[in-house]
Amino acid sequence: MNNSQRVGRGASETEGGSERSQARRAELIATGRRLFADTSYDALSMDDIARHAGVAKGLIYYYFKSKRGYYLAIIEESVAELVARAERTRDLPPGERVRQTIDGYLRYAQHHQAAYRAIVTGGVGFDSQVLAIRDAVRERLISTIGELAWGLSEPPAVARLALIGWMAGVEGVTLDWLQRPELAREEVRALLERGLRDTLCAIEAFAPQCPAPTAPPR
Repeated sequence: MNNSQRVGRGASETEGGSERSQARRAELIATGRRLFADTSYDALSMDDIARHAGVAKGLIYYYFKSKRGYYLAIIEESVAELVARAERTRDLPPGERVRQTIDGYLRYAQHHQAAYRAIVTGGVGFDSQVLAIRDAVRERLISTIGELAWGLSEPPAVARLALIGWMAGVEGVTLDWLQRPELAREEVRALLERGLRDTLCAIEAFAPQCPAPTAPPR
């Protein structure tokens, strides 16, 4: 075997091993997302997780170092899905994009309740890393709204502050709706859409360079 063959074989084996490693890690995260979807962090031990995943506990430590590391990886994956839902609406008209983004947000919260609560309330106790993940989600969604409303991915300070207030309201409404699901998702979505329109009108009063939509989305 010549040198180029050895190098090619070594690269192939390394790449194959990396792909298998990534696939195994993704499988463990998928299992964790299912487990943590409706179960609190404290209620699951590493033994429980390993049993559900069908692997030795040491494998989870190998990939994630600790239970908390595993949990944070799951939260990050959940956040990535939440943001991806918003970005998949990029080619829709603005009004429909707002509607689909809010609906996707509520669907995610509805089907991943424990993970959603962890994201918006700070995770285990007061977890600064989970709060940082939550803040990153807020910023991505605010950027999306700014692009839709004014073509600005970085809205002026007053607009950003008002949208942060709206996002905090969205989180509070969603948390309460999950606890007391008396309204249909479509009703909650319409309520949040109306709140966003009112917020955009308030922003225009303080920042005329950020005009509100001339008509509500249909």
